[in-house]
Amino acid sequence: MFTNADQFSTATKASIDSQLSAMNDFANKAFQSVAELVELNISTAKASLEHASAAAQQLMAAKDPQEIIALTSSQAQPNAEKALAYGKHLASISAKVQADFTKATEARLAETTTHARKLIDDLSKSAPAGSEKAIEMLNAVLASASTSYEQMSKATKQATESMEEKINEAVKHFVPATEKPARAKK
Repeated sequence: MFTNADQFSTATKASIDSQLSAMNDFANKAFQSVAELVELNISTAKASLEHASAAAQQLMAAKDPQEIIALTSSQAQPNAEKALAYGKHLASISAKVQADFTKATEARLAETTTHARKLIDDLSKSAPAGSEKAIEMLNAVLASASTSYEQMSKATKQATESMEEKINEAVKHFVPATEKPARAKK
């Protein structure tokens, strides 16, 4: 039979291993997200430069001021649409990162809770008489921590959903606003 010190040592080692694994997972997810963001920015910059170069060539070939005005106004909607697409892609990356971190955190929390419950159960089996209150208190602390995390997780999910809704609502208002000037010119 193990002593309490052995049980704590084993639990501590498992906890440290779990935390190191979690930090490694988080670091990998963060690195992947940064790589996606860099790729998005590079492709956006490349497309912007190509578009700007083509627009500049068109403007240089313009024969009169009215043609320059027409070319300039015709660029407003495509530029707004590109900015909107960039914002959507950026929001998508952000939502994915948040979902990945939430999923990883929930998995680690479930694992940690299972280890803590097992440790408390093992301790209660070898605990001296009269320590029932201490075991009850440990169980209550664990239950309280789990409840707190669940509430925090729900609030975070609601905030994320609210942010996504606001972005989608802004998109709905932004697209018609960019289309109106183009229609007015025709």
